[in-house]
Amino acid sequence: MAWENLGIPKWAFTKGLADVGNGIYAYLQPDGSWGWSNAGLVVDGDESLLVDTLFDVPLTGEMLEAMRAAEPGAAARIDKVVNTHANGDHCHGNELVAEAEIIASKAAAEEMDELPPSALAAIVAATKDQDSKLARFIQHAFGSFQFEGITYTPPNRTFEKELSIRVGDKQVELYEVGPAHTRGDVLVHVPADRTVFSGDILFIEGTPIIWAGPVGNWIAACDRILALAPEVIVPGHGPITDARGVEAVKAYLEFIRDEARKRYDAGLTAMEAAKDIELGDFSSWGDAERIAVNVDTLYREFSGEVGSDTGNLLAAMAELADI
Repeated sequence: MAWENLGIPKWAFTKGLADVGNGIYAYLQPDGSWGWSNAGLVVDGDESLLVDTLFDVPLTGEMLEAMRAAEPGAAARIDKVVNTHANGDHCHGNELVAEAEIIASKAAAEEMDELPPSALAAIVAATKDQDSKLARFIQHAFGSFQFEGITYTPPNRTFEKELSIRVGDKQVELYEVGPAHTRGDVLVHVPADRTVFSGDILFIEGTPIIWAGPVGNWIAACDRILALAPEVIVPGHGPITDARGVEAVKAYLEFIRDEARKRYDAGLTAMEAAKDIELGDFSSWGDAERIAVNVDTLYREFSGEVGSDTGNLLAAMAELADI
């Protein structure tokens, strides 16, 4: 009987390497909350492509060991890496694959320079012994990771819009769909295997966070994934999914956009709106406090304002989080 008919997931959301088949792997990190990101491996012959590294060096090293155990030939030396975007939980482990060709969108590479691992290490260290809401939230989100001593290793190849690469005989297509979650989000598509690695365009069973916007670009990115008709989608966070996961994220983005607009037109502040919106069908998703960032970004989009204060956004989320 097909796994779908049993009512259970084909790939359980458990930590470690999931063999998707035909040289495609997902590396999963439950529970998918702050910093607990996914990555991927594409293998053909003796060549390999790593999709994203993890938030720190120990986690990335553990992942690479699992990949080398599964593919001792091709993964012994990673040939290519794609960083899907600039957030550190998708690139801070790059030093362990520094000999590879590390690819990102031009916009993502520029954004990485703005918040290197040393900056995040300083923020975590400064709040370690504090007892404010903000300090507790920062420790909750980032305190489990080892940022000290990371060697910042940026991409050594960048592109804009689209790039086609090969892994052995496999064609892999890179599509820049940002700015959306961040300024330079990239989808990784393996057409022959009907597989997409979405980066943080998809948070499955977790609340998306709109750091950059505009929201329309993110909705369009969801539509682009659906148009590719993949059978397997590895999200940036959460369990492996299919079209249903994409549709759920798209529905959240449309819901938040519409609800924020009503409150913007009614004269509420962004924080008042964030507190006022009832999440309904999305209330079970993790990290609901991200609504503070999402509404703030949408308000700036509505008004035409440029720029935001990350410190203020972290404080807003800390106020809403149940920490």
